[in-house]
Amino acid sequence: MSPKDCSSAPRLHLPQDSPLEVVTRFETEAVPFVAKAHVPSLFGKFTVYGFLEKLTGKEHIAIVAGEIDARKRIAVRMHSECWTGDVMGSLKCDCRAQLEGALRYIGEHGGMVLYLRQEGRGIGLLNKLKAYALQEQGLDTVEANHHLGFEDDLRTYESAVEMLRFFGVTKVKLLTNNPRKVQALESAGIHVQREAHQLGSNPHNLRYLQTKAAKSGHILDFTEEDAL
Repeated sequence: MSPKDCSSAPRLHLPQDSPLEVVTRFETEAVPFVAKAHVPSLFGKFTVYGFLEKLTGKEHIAIVAGEIDARKRIAVRMHSECWTGDVMGSLKCDCRAQLEGALRYIGEHGGMVLYLRQEGRGIGLLNKLKAYALQEQGLDTVEANHHLGFEDDLRTYESAVEMLRFFGVTKVKLLTNNPRKVQALESAGIHVQREAHQLGSNPHNLRYLQTKAAKSGHILDFTEEDAL
């Protein structure tokens, strides 16, 4: 990767680095920037930045719309990978609706979606399928995780913090209903203004959402229409 590959990155420190400094950063940082490309989509024109979490080998993505001016508050969605929702359009969760809603929002207003490879709230796809099978037997999403020997949520957000630091972001409008995400960024010194991001409620995922609110502290507002 040459410095030229990074020359159009918005308001980043990277364009001024020498090749040696770029290599040194990759060797020393826990989640270094690796590559970027421009990707037009149904939701707008985006620049996609790829990062490598070296400890785990996970490849995280920042989907960016517009210029990132670190002096301003940046709209951010931290989205954890969900194969069943993001790819299949599964109605068992609200993940795809939240992802598409976030892409549509930043496509119109600017900002970024951090796509984090933390499938199944951190337990992985195959274990998530096992949890789904347990839910078919009557367990809720938290009980299913516990039955498999996992906590209700194993996700961490250190990689998201490192990605935001790459862009120099210190103030965010965070599209989330999850207080844990707010706490993770605030504990890293990032000022957070939470923006509700409730989308995709349907009869198939209503119990799942109610469980997240009751047992995992998600801030959700349910109406009679949600049960239809």
